[in-house]
Amino acid sequence: MRTPVRRYRTIGLFIILAGAWGSAFMAIKAGLPYIPPVLFAALRYDIAGILMLGYALAQTDQPVPQTQSGWASVGAGATLIFAGYHALLFIGETDPAVTSAAAAVIVSLSPMLTTGFARVFLPTERLTLVGFFGVVLGLIGVIVLSSPDLQNIVGGGAIAKLLIFAAATAFALGSVLTRRLDANLPIETMEAWSMLGGAALMHGVSLLLGESFTAIEWTTEAILALAYLAVVASALGFLIYFRLLEQLGAIEINLVSYVAPIFAALAGWIFLSEIPTIATVIGFIIIFIGFTLLKRDAIRDELPQIRQALN
Repeated sequence: MRTPVRRYRTIGLFIILAGAWGSAFMAIKAGLPYIPPVLFAALRYDIAGILMLGYALAQTDQPVPQTQSGWASVGAGATLIFAGYHALLFIGETDPAVTSAAAAVIVSLSPMLTTGFARVFLPTERLTLVGFFGVVLGLIGVIVLSSPDLQNIVGGGAIAKLLIFAAATAFALGSVLTRRLDANLPIETMEAWSMLGGAALMHGVSLLLGESFTAIEWTTEAILALAYLAVVASALGFLIYFRLLEQLGAIEINLVSYVAPIFAALAGWIFLSEIPTIATVIGFIIIFIGFTLLKRDAIRDELPQIRQALN
């Protein structure tokens, strides 16, 4: 059982992760006009991987995987979580028929996909019926929050949307497999080598797509966007992600994809003057209800301590 301090720290890390990944949508949007998409993602993880390898060298006594299971875990992360997810997502979003709202709805299927994979690979992490209903409510909340044009989601860009769905599937499967392999590898080492391996794979995809470094425009916006994505959203974000993956399990940690749109909307409101709509507020409420159902036991355990602190 987690101590109160550890529980609050876990909640805090979850919120920080959702904030980092949610606000990353602005940075991606800012950088894409200047850097080819898959090359953009590869450069992001070149930088993040080097930073994390340096951190692993300084903080752990095993900066390089020593076992077959360790390299298998790295391979799963590099192929599915980093290269598979980001390459498929960025390629899919280049289709003009795919709006950001449509992409967000498709990616938000990740927790439900994770639940399905967990039933196969992680039987101990299966959800109860009420918990599954909470996950479904969260998905509904994301759809309302995104206010998508249903005709636009269904029609046009079918191949691109299948690619984005494949991206969400890759991320969900990668989360479950890295949890299943449980290679007893330091998180910093796992993250560093997975990022570097994923970046190498994406560089290969970038070359196959004909992307070139000469096409990059090194503007201030491009540099700031790349720096934010590499350091905050990637190096720091995935350090938190893999740490929480160990504590919460694959299903609960992937619910961050439900909370991230909230921070994306808030960041858009603050920095881009995008005023939240009624649909945004309703979406927030539905997501909150879904989380309440999913975490009902933890909330019930916490209420007596909150009452005691207030008295």
